Amino acid sequence: MAKGASFLFLGPELGEKEDAIAEIRRNLIKPEETSFYAGETTMNDMVGALRNGSLFADTRLFFIKNADALSAENNKKKADLDLLVSYMESPQEDTTLILISEETKLNPRLEKAVPAAAKRIFWELDESRKAQWVESFFRRQGCKIDPDGIETILEMVENNTGALGRECSRLMLFLGKEKNAGAAEVEQWLSHTREESAFTLFSRIAAGDFSKSLECLHSLLAAKESPQAILAALTWCFKKLRDYAALTEGGAVDEFEYKKIGLASRKIRQDYSAAAARYQSADPCLSLIACYDIKIRSTGTAAETLLMDYFIYELFSLQQVL
Repeated sequence: MAKGASFLFLGPELGEKEDAIAEIRRNLIKPEETSFYAGETTMNDMVGALRNGSLFADTRLFFIKNADALSAENNKKKADLDLLVSYMESPQEDTTLILISEETKLNPRLEKAVPAAAKRIFWELDESRKAQWVESFFRRQGCKIDPDGIETILEMVENNTGALGRECSRLMLFLGKEKNAGAAEVEQWLSHTREESAFTLFSRIAAGDFSKSLECLHSLLAAKESPQAILAALTWCFKKLRDYAALTEGGAVDEFEYKKIGLASRKIRQDYSAAAARYQSADPCLSLIACYDIKIRSTGTAAETLLMDYFIYELFSLQQVL
């Protein structure tokens, strides 16, 4: 019988987090897996499922995702927290529980309920490490990519190694091992195969397409992308828009200057050019994002979709009429 355990896996870096989960999974004997989303299932039901054994599996692996939604802001949530902490301090022998959040901190009581070694924070890679990661990924597979190709990938793919790994794998299948991946090949491939992400949402916003923006948002939420992650990515985009506006304010800009702010790809610059025409300044957008981030964290998961719809509406209300 496996010894029960509880873990906290926090932070925005999804790829390394997925690798750590895979390592735990490999150390369990054919685990039965169950996922919960904080706020969607009652705590009584979650802890009840954790406490009940399985008739069909020797080990079980449970996930509670969006764990930052667990708090003790009122009596009901305090009682829920008491129940979960009690379980984590004495987990079922055949059961491994992993609480997952893109935040770097949870309620202090949850953090105290696990040993220090069972809490890991997966930080985003900095720009230099991401470039090294992509180059190493291609090299391990016997494929070639030049620095401009790497830069284009980093501009067009979400900022985590999980998304980078998926897109790099697809790109290598498309190109094969004989061809060197440059900026043009990467841009051609990713432009035609990109899945919906917060970055494609920004493209829809930049184009002034309200209905497509809502459609993209709902696709992301249906795929269990957290509103906090979407807002964080849009924060990055609008900060980049602020850099773009400052750079282009004086007129013509050469390629080197674009590269310095991380916009080497002409296609990506088209999005920022369109966004700059629609927004006089990125600052009101950044303030709005921060406001909705606070609203969503304080309201809970039940109203997330409605609040995100309102957010998109208000974001579009800041656009200039072209």
